[in-house]
Amino acid sequence: MSLDPTPQPLDHLVLRGEGPASALILREGSLSYDTLNLRIGLLAAWLTTMGLEHGDRVATWLPKNETTCLMPLAAARAGLVHVPINPVLKRAQVAHILADSGAKLLIANRTRLTTLLAEDVPSACRSLEDDETMAAWKAGEASLGASSHDPDDLAAILYTSGSTGKPKGVMLSHANMWLGAISVADYLGLESDDRTLCVLPLSFDYGQNQLLSTWAAGGCAIPLDYLMPRDVVKSCMRHGITTLAAVPPLWTQLVEIEWPAEATASMRRLTNSGGALSPALVKQLRGIFPETRIFAMYGLTEAFRSTYLDPDLIDGNPTSIGKAIPFAEILVVNDAGEDAAAGEEGELVHAGPLVAQGYWQDAERTAERYKPAPAFSTYGGMAVWSGDRVRRDAQGLLYFVGRRDAMIKSSGNRISPAEIEDAATSTGLAAEAVALGIPDSQLGQAILLLVRPAAVPQPDQLIDDLQIAMKRDLPAFMLPKVVELRDEFPKNPNGKIDRALLVAEIEEHYK
Repeated sequence: MSLDPTPQPLDHLVLRGEGPASALILREGSLSYDTLNLRIGLLAAWLTTMGLEHGDRVATWLPKNETTCLMPLAAARAGLVHVPINPVLKRAQVAHILADSGAKLLIANRTRLTTLLAEDVPSACRSLEDDETMAAWKAGEASLGASSHDPDDLAAILYTSGSTGKPKGVMLSHANMWLGAISVADYLGLESDDRTLCVLPLSFDYGQNQLLSTWAAGGCAIPLDYLMPRDVVKSCMRHGITTLAAVPPLWTQLVEIEWPAEATASMRRLTNSGGALSPALVKQLRGIFPETRIFAMYGLTEAFRSTYLDPDLIDGNPTSIGKAIPFAEILVVNDAGEDAAAGEEGELVHAGPLVAQGYWQDAERTAERYKPAPAFSTYGGMAVWSGDRVRRDAQGLLYFVGRRDAMIKSSGNRISPAEIEDAATSTGLAAEAVALGIPDSQLGQAILLLVRPAAVPQPDQLIDDLQIAMKRDLPAFMLPKVVELRDEFPKNPNGKIDRALLVAEIEEHYK
């Protein structure tokens, strides 16, 4: 396919596929590219009847059904901004996203809507049940054709956790998402006969790009909400899957079960992001998929995706995150602000057209992460200063060293310690709390919660009560795996909890 750097309106992606070819396979049936384009137009036209204005936000909180898959392009075609909400989130997180984004419309299924309280949905936001909504837009007579929107217009806000508070919305333009889809389709070598099994949530960039990059290549996407890892294997076998994307915890589960030859025979490529593949895991994957190309990748929502490792190099360099993807410039900046030498540690800085527009209505945090590119950048302009520490070897391959901030990376999710700590203290059982990441062979990092109790407790009972209470307010991936009680926390000269001292203590303990 052509690697054209000229972005177009996002909804034009579906125009790249051939008319009668399958574009999307759902439980209800298969949609050709002609039908997909028509359905996107019907949904876009219906959205324009909802009293929404150009740039208004439309939120979806759904499993992987037709509305979920079509909304990124339908909202873009209608001149609206899509706000996908992870279906595993609970009411507190959903309420924050709705309020922060200023969403004017929420589409969710009946079960999820019943979990929300009246105060969780802003008065200006209309809530609609998905089954009724889908019936209405499919019955419409008007269908919007391909749009002519400015590629720099805002197309989506994807919410991602930050280290110091609630999730923040990353603003992605049509151009960001268009070029991201083209870039991934190119370096993965996707073709029109490829069939992608979409097992990752469509609410974050890696998951959503499963759809967009497949459609950019004219291929077929098959969304799957799986209950057990074996469901993934069965779907690979049933649909002749050629492309499978996952995060390390899922790969760890998948290599532990049997893969019949019928499930692996068609597989052309595996892709990984959201955490590093261990050498042992690469070896296990190679044992199951001896002829399949394995792509190790690194990315951050603030700039989509940054690097990938050439599959021909993964056996000899299993811990490398590779080199820059097309349309990305990846710089390693040392502590003096200079281009780091080979082997020298520095901060990963991402420049180029994949860099997002910043954080929604948050100039302060935008200024912290989005800064001018260093003088030695080719692209220049604004760049994302990731906070991640990397080094580049003599061959130009990048290796992840560690994070500078307090983010916890577990099961491919970026998790805010502050969110977990707030949930703990909000129960009334914890006077103070500190959440930290600890090494975990399956999760990458597990969550350790240190707690100073609000009252003298029965220790075991307090831990049980705290975990039960937090389970009501947090999704499973944000729940602590280990809870430890402390009589007091060390304080720094400003009277704040000395997190750095606790991190050093925990790191020493878990060596």
